[in-house]
Amino acid sequence: MVKSSDLKSSHFPHKFGKKEVSKIYLFRHGQTTYNAKNIFTGWKDPSLTKKGIVQAKRVAWKLKNKEIEVAFRSRLSRSKDTLKIVLKHHSECKKIIEDNRIIERRYGILEGTTHEAFIKRIGKKLGEDLAAIGDSIENLGKKERKKADLFLGEQEYNAIHRGYNVKVPGGESFADVEKRVESFVEFLKKFVKKNKVNVAISAHGNSIRLFRKIWENASKEEAIKWIIPYDKVYEYEIRV
Repeated sequence: MVKSSDLKSSHFPHKFGKKEVSKIYLFRHGQTTYNAKNIFTGWKDPSLTKKGIVQAKRVAWKLKNKEIEVAFRSRLSRSKDTLKIVLKHHSECKKIIEDNRIIERRYGILEGTTHEAFIKRIGKKLGEDLAAIGDSIENLGKKERKKADLFLGEQEYNAIHRGYNVKVPGGESFADVEKRVESFVEFLKKFVKKNKVNVAISAHGNSIRLFRKIWENASKEEAIKWIIPYDKVYEYEIRV
């Protein structure tokens, strides 16, 4: 295994083949224990669940009869373990490259916190802040106030979860992730054209979101609405 930053021409002394078009197979890791419990994961490193392993096997089955000569993954175990399952069918894969430009979006101080706990906590705080400045929320009854706090919490959650330029302390926005993924995409295009290889990429939900945005020339509005399934393979071509 090598890192993208360590690659030298000596790693690829000759072209892999004479193909005119190279394939890129991009997929998300399987479900983790954090995903199953709706926990902000980011750069935390939970393991795959049994369901996640089944999802990885579905990806492996979809790619079973494809040729894969080089594979990319991040440093996180969910990316590694999913790729390991996929590559059981690919003895032709001669290089596994670690590149953390495709790592998940970092959620900073929220990592390890459940979505529900965050919504309740931030909603209550926002409600208290509004009440402190004399907002009409201070006059609500207990039941109505609880609903208002929940609404405020959900709005803040949606802003962080899907706001393109929003980030929490110690974390990244989608805009931040796009910058590093864009760098990876430019590297990948040059790498594939030079070496004429088919590539598998075991990535993460939000890095895939931005990869797709860049590759498919999609808008921010489109990208933030996408659902990235655990067992879907996105296939792209590069003329080499």
